[in-house]
Amino acid sequence: MDYKKQDRLYDEKVLEIARVSRTVKGGKRISFRSVVVVGDKNGKVAVATGKGTEVSTSIKKASSRAKKRFINIKMNDNESIKRQVISSYGTSKVLLRPAPKGTSIIAGPVVRAVCELAGIKNIVSKLYGSNNKKNTAYATLNGLKKASLDGI
Repeated sequence: MDYKKQDRLYDEKVLEIARVSRTVKGGKRISFRSVVVVGDKNGKVAVATGKGTEVSTSIKKASSRAKKRFINIKMNDNESIKRQVISSYGTSKVLLRPAPKGTSIIAGPVVRAVCELAGIKNIVSKLYGSNNKKNTAYATLNGLKKASLDGI
């Protein structure tokens, strides 16, 4: 499949760029870690991290990893999730609640970015515990995955 055509179908948003360092014999080695969310605004979304010596390298790595890990989100008629769900990743805990049509996305910046790129138009969320952007993004993704499961 032609990747250039595939790239045009997805929107991506950089959630965080962090400067990280490790100590080696000669001193400190600096690199960058980026957290990127990629989605088609029609039920497909993914989150991934990438590390590199330059910011642009880390963003490219993260977006290419994300494009290999899409999950499908099932939505109801209100363009919201099917049921309420609580999900956690690390010490971040996210409550996602379906909302009626016209409510819009009531959420923090990280949860909002993931939901917008997934195509969700109406949702209410609350973040508990740590507000670490990486953990919050993965917790939101896990919650959307849980809410899409049938029969639970």
